[in-house]
Amino acid sequence: MEMVTTLFRKYDGQPHRLVEAVRLGEDEHGLWVGSVPGTQGQRADGSWVTIDHHRVRLFPHGQWWSALFNDDPHQTRIYCDVTMPAEFGVDTVTTVDLDLDIRLMRDGTVRVMDEDEFHAHQVKYNYPPQVVATAQATCTWLATHITTTEPFTTAYKPYLDRTRALTS
Repeated sequence: MEMVTTLFRKYDGQPHRLVEAVRLGEDEHGLWVGSVPGTQGQRADGSWVTIDHHRVRLFPHGQWWSALFNDDPHQTRIYCDVTMPAEFGVDTVTTVDLDLDIRLMRDGTVRVMDEDEFHAHQVKYNYPPQVVATAQATCTWLATHITTTEPFTTAYKPYLDRTRALTS
């Protein structure tokens, strides 16, 4: 199993989330990594949490987002983070989290999250106008397309199957 360290930072460079994930492959959508129940993830405050379900994360090349696809019965089917484009190393992926999140719930509801945090961090971190505009446009695009467009409809399913197979 080839491991990939995935690190989300805030705009000032401070660590936000760190997870060691399994490299599942790359396709036209980007790099896919998976986590199995029992995987540890580190939060911004340094505390560790245990992931309790199978999940797959996509880091698309050159895009201002990343997507997390959760296995049943997790209440959130897809969780998208608005980020700066990911930087890919040999066994690392690093991206800057820009606060805005989009959730697709199991019942089909789409929720835009953390708009208040995004506005506060525009001031705290002095986001340039182009970063603000691109983050807002990306958020709108994701909220509009998360239920109708690949990779959100079916492309993730074989990768989620591969992640489940890691524990069978």
